[in-house]
Amino acid sequence: MAEQETINSLEELGEVNNAVADEAPVHVQKLDAHGRAYATGKRKDAIARVWIKPGAGKITVNGREMNKYFARPVLQMVLQQPIVAAERKDQYDIVATVSGGGLSGQAGAVRHGISKALTYFEPELRNVLKKGGFLTRDSRVVERKKFGRAKARRSFQFSKR
Repeated sequence: MAEQETINSLEELGEVNNAVADEAPVHVQKLDAHGRAYATGKRKDAIARVWIKPGAGKITVNGREMNKYFARPVLQMVLQQPIVAAERKDQYDIVATVSGGGLSGQAGAVRHGISKALTYFEPELRNVLKKGGFLTRDSRVVERKKFGRAKARRSFQFSKR
């Protein structure tokens, strides 16, 4: 068993904390056996599983092209945001499977997954994506319906007669 030092004063505690604070967390590349980076993205009720590998920039969602699955240009732009911010357009093939929620929630989930997978493939991109806010999971979800109410907060119409 290794001996542990006992800290006897506040000065010693400060020295230990400073030594720990100086060591920045080291992020390493995380790849599977096929040379792909995998990440899970979430938004509202949607969950996206995303794989990234070097390629020509093809994005596939649930076995269909991104343009076919997300027909609205706004949703296509949402998917492209982390790739454009990292300046990696047309460098990676992205395969995503997404389930749950609606189309906008699914687009947000895929964007979150792409961002996380990019940081696993290239850890030096973490600062750029973090500043853009792409690595933060948007935790806003639909409020549940309460009993005695028409919806989550709306009351039933009041009438005197």
